[in-house]
Amino acid sequence: MLINLFLTMFKTVILVSMGKITTKTLAGKLILAATILASGMAFLDSSVVNIAIPTIQAKLNATITAIQWIVNGYTLMLCALILISGALGDRFGRKKIFLYGIILFICSSLLCSISQSINQLIIFRIIQGIGGAMMVPGSLSIINISFEEKTRGRAIGLWSGFAGGVAALGPLVGGWLVQYFGWPSIFYINIPLGIIAILLTLRFVPESRNDESTRIDILGSFLIFLSLLGIAYGLISVPDFGWGSPLIIASLLIGVLSFICFIVIEKRSKEPLVPLSIFKSSLVVGANLATLFLYFALSGVIFFLVLNFQQIQHYPPVIAGLGMLPTILLITFLSGAGGSIADKIGPRIPMILGPLIVSLGMALLILPGIHANYFLQYLPGLILFGLGMSLVIAPLTKSALAVESKYSGAASGINNAVARVAGLLAVALLGLIVVTLFDGQLSYKIMHLQMSNTAKNQIMIQKDKLGGIEIPAKFDPQEKQKTQNTIDTSFIYGFRWAMGINALLAFSSAVISFFTIHNKKQK
Repeated sequence: MLINLFLTMFKTVILVSMGKITTKTLAGKLILAATILASGMAFLDSSVVNIAIPTIQAKLNATITAIQWIVNGYTLMLCALILISGALGDRFGRKKIFLYGIILFICSSLLCSISQSINQLIIFRIIQGIGGAMMVPGSLSIINISFEEKTRGRAIGLWSGFAGGVAALGPLVGGWLVQYFGWPSIFYINIPLGIIAILLTLRFVPESRNDESTRIDILGSFLIFLSLLGIAYGLISVPDFGWGSPLIIASLLIGVLSFICFIVIEKRSKEPLVPLSIFKSSLVVGANLATLFLYFALSGVIFFLVLNFQQIQHYPPVIAGLGMLPTILLITFLSGAGGSIADKIGPRIPMILGPLIVSLGMALLILPGIHANYFLQYLPGLILFGLGMSLVIAPLTKSALAVESKYSGAASGINNAVARVAGLLAVALLGLIVVTLFDGQLSYKIMHLQMSNTAKNQIMIQKDKLGGIEIPAKFDPQEKQKTQNTIDTSFIYGFRWAMGINALLAFSSAVISFFTIHNKKQK
């Protein structure tokens, strides 16, 4: 056993040094296994937490703003630090930063599980985001450096597919855990996966770095963090303070000005956090723009569809998890094939066709109302959603990483940051839109119900909970039914607008790809 293990490790190092890693070699499989488990853990956490959001909201008596921060506190750190993490990997060693990220992620997962209040959970989710920021770009950067060009697309496809496969456990296992063991149990999943990823990385992943890297752009990192924090806080807090609030205006202004300063600093820096020279490639520009629009739509659909399933369609958590499973399974098992197709025909067609299919799937999600039949009204859209994403993920990622090898970590960090910024903006901006539309509809419909003003006020003071509004027990059965119907239809109104916006953005991603993504000319 020990001899075989030594030979395996020796073979891995030799193959890496010779640049002969492919997805069919043992070395390639072991490297993929380490990166897939680590990234899959981050993806798993996102899918599990989304399933648990309605239960967390109810158990910790949280508003829609608070549950937005459960998602966006994690995402904010992921967005803001993923860039500097890529740069840290380039300078100090991609394997080293990758390992530190895994360790921090599993420790913060344990802290999340013992949270006693919504504020504690948000804080520990923020720490978890720091670990994820160190871990996710490292996995892609390791793949990009380790695998040959001709098989890199398939490797990325397998990475995204099987990492998604780990995440595919999230809706089902997470729903089951939430339903029978409570929401804290969802964070335990990360611990065994993280330990296995650490062991594989220590034994089989080779170290690599960019020897030309000399300094870390601390100022750039601070400015992008301040920018994202200002914009996210401003958008999420509008329902609480209003657009005219000096706090909201100042927050958004600081966010925008910080981003402008970030661009200016990066242009002048000798060692920028974001090497702007990589954006001379239309592939890189197009891929990152397409990522922004497509992942905005992806995050918006997942966040609000889970709320819809549990709060409006009244599915228990395990059934809601099963409801999301078709999309994730399609991405899991077809992304590798999507990467192989892109390797053969180039990224242009998959990156145009994939988002168009996603857009159609999202458009179908506009149609269901309350008491909808899942198989007839939700499943077709979710299938198209999964098929489109499986076709586009690998070529999208490969195009975003079409840079010199020394910029691999930075390019990986940028693309991951764009995807996470898209998710951050989706939850914040779509949350604002849905809350505003829900508020307007609920106010109008409640006023026309035959019930006392006191009863109406008991509902309206909970409007910031969206579909999680609790109907007082003293309401008679008829009042309960009318009130629940009013809450549900008000939510569906906002939900349909959100799905329509997401469909339009996915379509925009296809348009961007049409104008910017071109296949390399054959020599």
